[in-house]
Amino acid sequence: MELIDLYLALFVSYFKIGLFGFGGGYAMLPLIQHEVVEMHQWITVADFTDIVAISQTTPGPIAFNSATYIGYTAVTGMGYAPAYGAVGSAICTLSVSIPSLIIMTIVCAFFFRLKNNPWMQASLSVLKPAIIGLIASAALMLMNGYNFADYKSWIIFGVVLAASMKKVDPILLIVLSGVAGLFLYPA
Repeated sequence: MELIDLYLALFVSYFKIGLFGFGGGYAMLPLIQHEVVEMHQWITVADFTDIVAISQTTPGPIAFNSATYIGYTAVTGMGYAPAYGAVGSAICTLSVSIPSLIIMTIVCAFFFRLKNNPWMQASLSVLKPAIIGLIASAALMLMNGYNFADYKSWIIFGVVLAASMKKVDPILLIVLSGVAGLFLYPA
């Protein structure tokens, strides 16, 4: 695939994800997986699962973090130099954010006039169940043969849940979970 065609495909894919990904990053995961794993096969399911895990632990929205990584991986995976991968990262990250920027600019322009409009309230109430369904779909999608939770994962989950209820610092819990994962799941 020519580099310019790959850049265009990355832009179009992530623009679609940004345009139709209501409900935040977790609701976007099924769309991202469809585009990058199933449709274009830029990465594998195992790689996608790893990207989601890494994107959850790094600062920023999951859609942007995954877009940055997938843009780089898709380009370098085709044999292009890392510098071209950095351009792929930038293209994916920008293209996933452009639809939100456009939509929010339009929404903000009309928000105060439409905030009490019954049609607007009805449309937002219809979107809520759809968003919950997309988030549930993302959770089910991540439960595959590569990463289905075993008893060790449940132990880590239980310890972190109990510690978070006792108001332990979330950053410390993330770091300690990563360390526990290193010991419990050596490569």
